[in-house]
Amino acid sequence: MQESNVDLLIIGAGPSGLMCANALAGRGFNIRVVDKRAVGVQAGQADGIQPRTHEILQSYGLMERLLREGVEIHRNAFYNPGPSGGIQRVERTAAISQPTARYPFTMCRHQGGTENFFIDAMRPKGLEVERSTVPTVLELSTSTDSPELLDPQANSVKVVLQHLDRTENDREVVHAKFVLGTDGAHSWVRKAMGIRMEGGHTDFVWGVVDFFPDTNFPDIRARTVIHSTHGSILVVPREGDLVRLYVQLSDMDVVDKQTNRVDKAQASPEKLIETAARILQPYYLRAIGDVQWWTVYIIGQRVAEKFTVQDRILIAGDACHTHSPKAGQGMNASMGDTHNLAWKLAYVLRGWADMSLLRTYEAERRKFAQDLIEFDKEWSTLFSGKPRTDQHQDGVTHEATLGVFKRFGGFSSGIGIRYAPSIIVDSKHQACASKLIVGERMIPHVFIHAADAKPANIHDLLPSDLRFKILVFVADVTTDTGAVPLRKLSERMGVESSFLRRFGHGNHLETFDILCITSAERDKVDYTDVPELFRSHWSKVLVDDVDYSGRCGGGGFAAYGIDPKEGAIVVVRPDGYVGTVAPLDRVEDIDAYFAGFML
Repeated sequence: MQESNVDLLIIGAGPSGLMCANALAGRGFNIRVVDKRAVGVQAGQADGIQPRTHEILQSYGLMERLLREGVEIHRNAFYNPGPSGGIQRVERTAAISQPTARYPFTMCRHQGGTENFFIDAMRPKGLEVERSTVPTVLELSTSTDSPELLDPQANSVKVVLQHLDRTENDREVVHAKFVLGTDGAHSWVRKAMGIRMEGGHTDFVWGVVDFFPDTNFPDIRARTVIHSTHGSILVVPREGDLVRLYVQLSDMDVVDKQTNRVDKAQASPEKLIETAARILQPYYLRAIGDVQWWTVYIIGQRVAEKFTVQDRILIAGDACHTHSPKAGQGMNASMGDTHNLAWKLAYVLRGWADMSLLRTYEAERRKFAQDLIEFDKEWSTLFSGKPRTDQHQDGVTHEATLGVFKRFGGFSSGIGIRYAPSIIVDSKHQACASKLIVGERMIPHVFIHAADAKPANIHDLLPSDLRFKILVFVADVTTDTGAVPLRKLSERMGVESSFLRRFGHGNHLETFDILCITSAERDKVDYTDVPELFRSHWSKVLVDDVDYSGRCGGGGFAAYGIDPKEGAIVVVRPDGYVGTVAPLDRVEDIDAYFAGFML
């Protein structure tokens, strides 16, 4: 059989696998992506994309396409049983209530469309998905106690691939440094490694159907939660006038009693729409043309017992956590996993970081998955419960439903995700940037370029390019209050023992991107007023002031909780999360932070 070596073999070309592949494509790594499907997803599957994922996609230059192809959801609507037996609207609210969300709305784009964002971005970088290809053997090629496992350059994993579209030479052996299994809820990789899923299934049976509706229901273009005496529905507007309905099925007729799995043959899209029409009374609902996609499922809530095997074989996405799709978390959680993982793999493969860095992937994302399941248990139980009526006083109230929306808003939007203290999350000096929470994503804010007065959102200056971003917030550099400490900081960061020199590998700009933000006035400062270390390019110097139109900018120091006279150093990880903060005169603590995991 043909044999080859790779740095990373990704098994499964869904959103999770493609997020990782795109993050590493064209950056000097030998990567392959294989998938058993002959073609990509054409319709249906996951569709909801949350505000934090918007920010992540923006960091890869993909948000503009999502805005062009997807649909924005700005409103929630809530319906409960009315006095006449039908349903009536109780309230409308904003879809997203997180004040720091750069994109304060949810979006929908079907999974295949989202996958194409990555596929099309990877192609010019020379990386394509190898389809009709499945693994048949997966094993560590050395004993679990071998020193070789500690060498990131060792090809410690052996995979036999079978190409289903070939009649000759259809098998090959791949020797990989790392293998990533992103092959879905029934993951072959997970099963091959004997990784157990912890959790179980509920008794809630739901159908989902995508179609073009003919209806007089007024909130068909809002994300609408409907509780009625006939069951529950979640309405999700889709791109191109499509609508997705999640429809509660009131019986277990579609479940095989022996396997406890859904028997799709016992259901139909017509039955789902008929059930939905009954729930929507007094409004009418009919389908226009053919149904685009549909399925039936039992809600499962499970998390893998571990996400890695010897830090060499890793799993992500649905391969390590499954939950109800109604909260719109699936694709977001999956892409979030590999956005977290990609830069860590890159640093280990380049020899920039110790193998121990990879352990933070499981520590951070498994905790997230467990929190997601706890949220999903409460949400799906509430959503599937009967509404409160005069005859059913123990039922679900609107206040309870809205309370869960508000309580979990930060989590479900992704905006409030916080990683716990670790070697890459150090909150020792949190007080010097009190509103920029260490372990959470960098808060977006508009600053003004000192060189040309053009406004810029700080997020647009923090692309996902595998570099740490060192943000130096300093007082007015046209005065000694700002100029003196900045000059001292430049001298301290320029010595051989500083993190820039120790971990810069000959050219610190390949590892660290430095930006300087000053509280000076827009028209009184020049970008050349800061030391050269902080202006590798004119665009790296910004001011915290309003733009000429008076519409944006200013208030950044206050938004971040940074004293404009004292300043601070903010370290943003390559995935956009704040790793640590420190006063300007405590560079040694930044040195220690990087020394904790970098080589």
